[in-house]
Amino acid sequence: MKKLILVYNPISGDATFKYKLDDIIAKFLQRDCIVIPYRTQRENLQPFRQFIRNIEVDGVIIAGGDGTLHEIVNIMIHEGIDLPIGIIASGTSNDFASFLGIDVDLDAYIDTIASGKTIPIDIGKIGAGYFINVASAGMLTCVAHEVDRRLKNALGKMAYYLRGLGELPHFRAFPMTIHADEHIFSEKVFLFLILNSGTVGSLKNVAVDAQVNDGLLDLLLVKKCKIQDLMSLTAELMAGKNITTRKNVIYLQAKNITIECAVPLDSDLDGELGPRLPLTIATLPGKMKLFYTKQ
Repeated sequence: MKKLILVYNPISGDATFKYKLDDIIAKFLQRDCIVIPYRTQRENLQPFRQFIRNIEVDGVIIAGGDGTLHEIVNIMIHEGIDLPIGIIASGTSNDFASFLGIDVDLDAYIDTIASGKTIPIDIGKIGAGYFINVASAGMLTCVAHEVDRRLKNALGKMAYYLRGLGELPHFRAFPMTIHADEHIFSEKVFLFLILNSGTVGSLKNVAVDAQVNDGLLDLLLVKKCKIQDLMSLTAELMAGKNITTRKNVIYLQAKNITIECAVPLDSDLDGELGPRLPLTIATLPGKMKLFYTKQ
């Protein structure tokens, strides 16, 4: 019988996951899996560090949004915990789970976890921190951190879009120098995304060649352009169209990326506030294991 930790964030998304907890535990029990729930505490995950070091389990299931996933992945890597993870999407944004399609059918995914089937997944490293889905910086990053939690809970993903669209006319470009493996270039940039998957901000098809276990990260950079071109590009992105070939976009894959900026600018890691630029990013191929069966 498998023994699993179920880490859940009680305030992720619409904050209703806690009411589904008994049903989910029952689903695991039906598949001969014992579940040990662990409720995250706001701004204090130190007890989880101690908890996960002192209990023997076969895997860690993370229920929450991208921010919860980011925090638990960082704890596990820092603590040297080599256990497969599973993801139950219950946050406002669940981009990594959505890209892999594991947020579509919970019962089918619990079957996958119970089977023990896993794949290796890459992780991005920045300084002493890690990201599982995306590192970014630019005006859209600023907007994401300014969205009020009450608005986010009420409107979900739409809160980001409404705030972002309202700020488009005020966007400014930042002078940056980028080293991506053998590529070196300088540009004035509205936004850059360094992606492990092809989904970010619930927008699909952002990085058309992205795979979570190819040993590479995907860099998508939006260069300074006229506001009408930026609005057109944004509309295509929201419609799920491929923008990687647009003249104002640079898209490439690399294992190691360094980005410098001539002005102070904070980054974003998986929706959480990250370090200030410059950034040195490395791909850690197959760093973690994910419960997953390809559809």
